[in-house]
Amino acid sequence: MRYQPEPTPMPTKADHYDPIAAALKEDIGQGDITTDFFVPATLHATGRIITHERAVVAGTGTVAEVFRQVDPSIDTEILHSDSDEVVAGDVIIEVRGLARSILKAERVALNFLQRLCGIATLTRQFVDAVKDHPAKILDTRKTTPGLRSLEKAAVVAGGGENHRFGLYDMVLVKDNHLATFNGLSGFADRIKQLRQERQNIRIEVEADDLEKVRAFVEIQGIDVILLDNMTQAQIREAVALKTDNIKFEASGGITFKNVNRIAATGVDYISVGSLTHAARAIDIGLEMTHVPR
Repeated sequence: MRYQPEPTPMPTKADHYDPIAAALKEDIGQGDITTDFFVPATLHATGRIITHERAVVAGTGTVAEVFRQVDPSIDTEILHSDSDEVVAGDVIIEVRGLARSILKAERVALNFLQRLCGIATLTRQFVDAVKDHPAKILDTRKTTPGLRSLEKAAVVAGGGENHRFGLYDMVLVKDNHLATFNGLSGFADRIKQLRQERQNIRIEVEADDLEKVRAFVEIQGIDVILLDNMTQAQIREAVALKTDNIKFEASGGITFKNVNRIAATGVDYISVGSLTHAARAIDIGLEMTHVPR
């Protein structure tokens, strides 16, 4: 699959940051002293990006954009798309162009790919662990600063689903928010007011005990109750209170050892912060050969 650059939208105050440009500036700075000295300016080469272990692919478009920003003349061919499973020895991407350009882009491209493939691979493992249950695996906002959109896309490539992107696209009332209210009666009134003002926004509230769950179930306008760090027995008891309008999300302390058992409780969602904050980078490298011209 050939990479076709998409038109770059006009930046806004909300999305002007370009993590790829920032990473290239950080790495290349005023120039690649080694490459510019030792590699002939007109030498052409082929670079093959190869995985050295089993993985789920994510970030191929990001890699292609790294090479494009370094040198628009580089030809990038994506051989394995995002969400594909690959094994050791598979070539994920092949690039062709000036050797200098490929070398300058190499480290940044691999850094992104190793990181994003790691997230997709870890996500796929969690998704597979709960495949016998309807629960969906969600990510969180525990992402690398500046890389949230890329890391959340990697979660989707791994088969997971995105929770809210930021503070602006969904309501999530946590314990520290609740601490500002004098009792839940006032909180219920605020939920009602919010629902009237923002009819289409998703509203989720966090409960760390069953008493709060019972109270939240009675409040009109709540979409999801997040069960924070509850035991499996508590989660089952909470899910038993479920109504047609409310879904339940389990969160906190989710690991491979317990995720299947938590899914078996009947929760609708399981959010896993480690998908993005603890994913291991996949071992991926670039092998280059020069092309005589």
